[in-house]
Amino acid sequence: MSDTSKRTELYELGEFKLIDILTEPFVPKRSETIKGVGDDAAVISIGNGECLVVTTDLLLEGIHFDLTYTPLKHLGYKAIVVNLSDVYAMNATPMQVTVSIGVSKRFCVEDLEEIYKGIKLACDNYNVDMVGGDTTSSMTGMTISVTAIGKASETDIVYRSGAKVNDLICVTGNLGAAYMGLQLLEREKRIFMSNQTAKPKLEGYDYILERILKPEARRNAIESLRKAGVKPTSMIDVSDGLSSELLHICKSSNVGCRIYMEKIPIDEQTVKMAEEFNIDVYTAAMNGGEDYELLFTVPLSEYQVVDSMEGVRIIGHIVEPHLGTYMIPPSGEDIRITAQGWNALQKE
Repeated sequence: MSDTSKRTELYELGEFKLIDILTEPFVPKRSETIKGVGDDAAVISIGNGECLVVTTDLLLEGIHFDLTYTPLKHLGYKAIVVNLSDVYAMNATPMQVTVSIGVSKRFCVEDLEEIYKGIKLACDNYNVDMVGGDTTSSMTGMTISVTAIGKASETDIVYRSGAKVNDLICVTGNLGAAYMGLQLLEREKRIFMSNQTAKPKLEGYDYILERILKPEARRNAIESLRKAGVKPTSMIDVSDGLSSELLHICKSSNVGCRIYMEKIPIDEQTVKMAEEFNIDVYTAAMNGGEDYELLFTVPLSEYQVVDSMEGVRIIGHIVEPHLGTYMIPPSGEDIRITAQGWNALQKE
């Protein structure tokens, strides 16, 4: 523990401001370090114009996953995919992963084998090698840490900081599905905890359940952009909610944005589930998180190319920084975009 007399609670800062404070003193000393903290992955030169991208995610039981309703094989699969999503967000190709796991005595060998079946399935599906890691005991349940390594030419790397005024803002797939899938699972868990003879009512919601339990990284979108000869000016994966990710791009690029509410892609199961929970579906889409879609910007000149891409939606454009960050509804006043997505350090 620190001896300092001043005490600032973690929730007062939030995850991203805390990262800024902790990492500010770390200025890269090695010429090979092209990008350190501050993007979806670090970028390291390996010579001849080629780079490695490296990213790490930590998944903690009770924080990032609940084994009441999360199958172990799905958990292993998801642990890999969420890291690969960060690699794709740098416009790089994932190549290897390492997996470290901490487990308590309540888990058996067969449980771990099930997790690693999911890990292997993800590695096979994305043509990635699992090349190492660590295994240790835990006093508090399960912890999984995955590091993913990707490769790209230095000229192909895309950062959060490249968005320009008049660029189009694009997003893959649809948003809010994972959040609504989580709400459904949490509701059924509460019912089960009060009555363990009750059967879960999950019929008709396979899609949103898969989005939260077994997400996929948007490799197809990266491949489509490369095939079309389009390099995004900025890019980030949507893990903490569209609002947070938009603000990351705008802050890093020193720009503002306008997105249009009716342009935000939302699946019909997400709409139906939101109505059932009496949740505004656009709130879910903006702030839900864990969709692992790609949010990116492209020059206005690429409008026709991007507009014709399957699975990609243009939702707005970049503006001058002094104009701020706003969502435009079909009617009424513009809505200022604020970061209300996932906050790992929020006050309980």
